[in-house]
Amino acid sequence: MEELGMEYFRNLLSRSFFQQPSMDKSRFVMHDLISDLAQSVAGDTCFRMEDRVCNGKQENILGKARHSAYLGGLYDGTKKFEVFSKFKHLRTFLPLMLPYPGYCYLTFHVPLQLLPKSRWLRVLSLNGYCITEISDKIGDLKHLRYLDLSYTPITSLPESITTLYNLQTLILEKCTYLKRLPLTFENLVNLRHLNILDAYSLEGMPPKICKLTCLRTLSNLIVGEGSCSGIKELGPSSNLRGTLCISRLENVMEPWDARDANLIGKPNLRGFSLEWSEDIDESRELEVLNMLQPHNNLKELTIECYGGIECPTWLGCPLFPNMVILIIENCEKCTSLPAIGQLPSLNVLSIGGMASVKNVGPEFCGDGSSQPFRSLETLHFKDMKEWENWIPCEEFPKLRELLLRGCPRLLGKLPNHLPLLNIVVIYGCGQLVVSISSFPELCELTIERWKGMMVCGGKVDFNSLYFESLSTISEFTGRIEGFNNDVLKTVENLTISDCEELTCLWPNDVGSLPHLPRLCVLKIDGCPKLVSLVANEVEEQLQQGIPSTLREIEIYNCKALESLPKTMMYHYRCLEYIYLNGCDILTCFAKGQLPPTLKQLKKDNCKNMQILLEDNDNNNCSSSTSLLENLDIWGCPSLESLISSGVLPATLKQLLVYNCPKLQSIAKGLHHCLFLECIVILNCENLKSLPTGIQNLSHLDRIDISSCPALDFFTDGELLPANLRVLKISNNKKMQAVPNCIHKLGSLQELEILKCPVVSFPKEGFPTNLTSLKISHLNITQGLFEWGLHKLTSLELLQICGGCSHLVSFPNMKLPATLRRLNISHFLNLEYLSSEGLRNLISLEELERGQCEKLTSFPENGLPPSLLKLCIVKCEKFMSFPKNGLPPSLLELYISKCPLLEECCKKDQGSVWLKIAHIPYVQFDSDYL
Repeated sequence: MEELGMEYFRNLLSRSFFQQPSMDKSRFVMHDLISDLAQSVAGDTCFRMEDRVCNGKQENILGKARHSAYLGGLYDGTKKFEVFSKFKHLRTFLPLMLPYPGYCYLTFHVPLQLLPKSRWLRVLSLNGYCITEISDKIGDLKHLRYLDLSYTPITSLPESITTLYNLQTLILEKCTYLKRLPLTFENLVNLRHLNILDAYSLEGMPPKICKLTCLRTLSNLIVGEGSCSGIKELGPSSNLRGTLCISRLENVMEPWDARDANLIGKPNLRGFSLEWSEDIDESRELEVLNMLQPHNNLKELTIECYGGIECPTWLGCPLFPNMVILIIENCEKCTSLPAIGQLPSLNVLSIGGMASVKNVGPEFCGDGSSQPFRSLETLHFKDMKEWENWIPCEEFPKLRELLLRGCPRLLGKLPNHLPLLNIVVIYGCGQLVVSISSFPELCELTIERWKGMMVCGGKVDFNSLYFESLSTISEFTGRIEGFNNDVLKTVENLTISDCEELTCLWPNDVGSLPHLPRLCVLKIDGCPKLVSLVANEVEEQLQQGIPSTLREIEIYNCKALESLPKTMMYHYRCLEYIYLNGCDILTCFAKGQLPPTLKQLKKDNCKNMQILLEDNDNNNCSSSTSLLENLDIWGCPSLESLISSGVLPATLKQLLVYNCPKLQSIAKGLHHCLFLECIVILNCENLKSLPTGIQNLSHLDRIDISSCPALDFFTDGELLPANLRVLKISNNKKMQAVPNCIHKLGSLQELEILKCPVVSFPKEGFPTNLTSLKISHLNITQGLFEWGLHKLTSLELLQICGGCSHLVSFPNMKLPATLRRLNISHFLNLEYLSSEGLRNLISLEELERGQCEKLTSFPENGLPPSLLKLCIVKCEKFMSFPKNGLPPSLLELYISKCPLLEECCKKDQGSVWLKIAHIPYVQFDSDYL
């Protein structure tokens, strides 16, 4: 039946009824029109929770529905599943597209109460939900065929699950906490598919799995300890297909048990993986591996952590004509490689961690009866610490990708004839000669931690070139044999990293300048002796050397860098992005002008940077000619001024200055910066004032100023532009009042004033269009009612932290019904919450209470029915919830440093446990309940 169904599916796929996404080959999708047609044909038998049904038809439709699917959320609570109580004969429960599989939360009500009552279920999936237990009553679902519990943190399965005699598919993939399967697992006589992939905590297989004669796919078999290891239980399962991984093979005590597994008699297995956790007896492991010879239909084989000194006699045998992928990893005692060169279909070969292999001899290529490796396209050698001699085979006619990593003793050079090679990656092969003269298709070269010699010749075009940890860069700057201008003419991305002796990229020698006419991106990282990109800045040399096509330059941790080329600032018509990080000696970014096309400039952690640009007011080539849009300065402790003329580029859109304690001035004025949209200034201790003209910037919609204690601003409010949308001020000692005209800012939506000595708010109140208001640790003496919060008819977020020491009840006035998030904390005398004030908050979704030491409970008539998230922090006397419980809409509950309440909420024990049991996510301090 499965084969017939698969044939039908392939036919529908070939006719585009289904389509396979390019990004995820494991899934299939339908076109919207096909989906609509399928739903129309299915009629009332299929129900999607997202579909809205009018009340008159709902009862009839739910009575007929057999299959239900819904889009899963991060938190799915009881309210979402109220409709399921009306299903009479539900057969399919299927959540789809959970946003974070394994980190989504489901109310206990579903797996422990709702689903056990759905006795007609055939398909049940809880994939991706963070549930820790399954009800014993799951054994009552006698019709269940398909059960998916993958990506859940369950630690065990109830024994009752083995009474699901009709179960055909059980998926436990990524159940990383699952330690064992039920002892009577053999009772699942109709089981056809068992997936326990990446269930790392499983210690073994249940006994008598040989009785599962219907089994078609088994992802893993874990060999347990003792005489009942389980491997010979595979013997009768001759119909296994797909991929099988046998792990912990060190527990096989008798090699004959491995023979009884009869792998050679399983022709439908496509992939096969053999894994050991540790080596015990070398001779026994070789015997075991010899007994595990698979059928010659095998396409993929992996051997990992094998402890023998020889490879099995069957590995590499040309009797495997279909083998496409071969991976041998961490077989540290094995002294030789198998004879695999004659495998006719081998496409991918990866060998790594074979620390005892010194030589790769002619036997690796096979008996010479035909050309070796004639289908190989990908070849990887990794962590071969003792390997000295390269493969004697000189020809790999179809090889496209070659990776050599961690082979420090490897001598010689690469093969000469690799006509299709595209990608070469060499990492930590310090003695290898890299000869790329005969790689006509090479387009990407990566070399890291290499001190060998490179030989180039002929016509080789690179699209990407990457050097890292070269002892000297002279090999790159023209002194590599054959590294002429033609070799690098198509390079677009160049990265140089950890070259300790590099002092200059383009030295004072025209003949040594590499010709990079297409270079777009240049990245330099960790070159501590790099002084300059160009030794002597001669115009002619620059035109021949540094390419005019450069679009991006990034320089990290080059502590000796003194300057950037002057001519770069005048003649480079493509340069748009420059990022400097950790260039300690650099004192000035540019003199005269910025690069004319530069749009984004970022500087981070340049300790001696004193000024960004030294220009001249009367010079036509000043900052005013720049196209700079984003200027970000981070962590420059010596910076005193941005631009000597005090004139920022007129095109500037974003200005961000962070942690520059000596900065005293941003600019003389901003009248000409008509496109400026955002100003963020943080931790600039000596900044005394903001530039004039801010109020005239019609595009400015965000001002964020924090920890600038010397800054005196906004005393009269005249600096605030009319179109301002976001205003955030924090940790400013000189701000004692909010500007009186702030109510006139009709576009202001977010206002944040934190930790400032403000003593009062304007009588006119706040702008009525505010959607977010955050007030924290002020010295306000006005009563809360005088703040005019009830007038903010668009307010969605209100946060008040401290400053209301007299307040006993909150809210003591009517708050806007539009509020979605309410956070109050540090109300030292707050004793109770006003039920009348909360009743009006019909849209409230998040409620946070923190450090209200006298608060003991919530109003008895409950919290708003729309509430989704509730946080209670440092309310030491708080110990109860409303008599009628918390709203069924609640999805998240956080309780921290509330000892009395935590005691009452203990699972199955606390006095209020039943009031919170329906909530999908409950967290006490750092512990999830």
